[in-house]
Amino acid sequence: MFVPVNKLPLLILAVGVFSLSACVQPQQIELIEREQRRIRGETGDVQTEVQAIRSNLADTRANLQQLQRDFNALKERIEETRYQVGRQIGQSSREGDQRIKDLEARVGKLDETIKAQEASIKARDDEIKQLRESVAAQAAVVAATPPVEAANEGGAAETDAVKRNYEVALRSMDKKDYRAAITRFKDFIKKYPKSRLANNAQYWIGECYYALREFDQAIVEFDAVRRKYPQGEKVPAALLKQGFAFAELGEKVNARLVLQELVEKYPESQEAARAKIRLKALES
Repeated sequence: MFVPVNKLPLLILAVGVFSLSACVQPQQIELIEREQRRIRGETGDVQTEVQAIRSNLADTRANLQQLQRDFNALKERIEETRYQVGRQIGQSSREGDQRIKDLEARVGKLDETIKAQEASIKARDDEIKQLRESVAAQAAVVAATPPVEAANEGGAAETDAVKRNYEVALRSMDKKDYRAAITRFKDFIKKYPKSRLANNAQYWIGECYYALREFDQAIVEFDAVRRKYPQGEKVPAALLKQGFAFAELGEKVNARLVLQELVEKYPESQEAARAKIRLKALES
């Protein structure tokens, strides 16, 4: 029989009173003693169980504290991970914005370059067109000019020779045989330095070098037009092409100086209009 611990004192007191009674039998005393031994044994078992419960409770409390510590550590790791991810996302976003800005800047520069190239191509087309018109006009003038009156037949023959030499050089240039044209124009100037076509020949020498992309030599030859023939009709054209040649060499300052001189000295010429277009392109 199990007796609660809190009732043990009452039981012991009852046993004591019972033992004092005069009518207590020996069998009853033995029964009481046996009951006391059993109760003491059960009391020891209860204390052992209580001790085990206390030990289990301590272990449970320790395990709970460890779980709490693990939970707090996991929570800190989650917060740290969230912070790192947020920072990386922010950095990636900033880098992406900067890349977009860089690309937009590059696109803007490419657009400006394309516009400048388009303006340069247009100017070159206008230049070629004018060159063709000039060649055709010059040929018409030469064909329509009557021979200069001379004292004898030899003088008239010499004038025909001048025309033939000039036209041969022009035909070489029209065939894009620029080296041969340069040689023939130079020979023409040596033979007929006083001819009214000498300044034209000097100009076409510059054009041939320009077509060969020998821009340094073209600049020299165009400069000779205005030095040797300052009153010649080819001076504006020579200034224009000299400015273009400087631009081709990347010498923008010299190109602007020459083109501005053309605009100031020959404002009504066709070359001045083309020079203004090229000046705008050089400013970009």
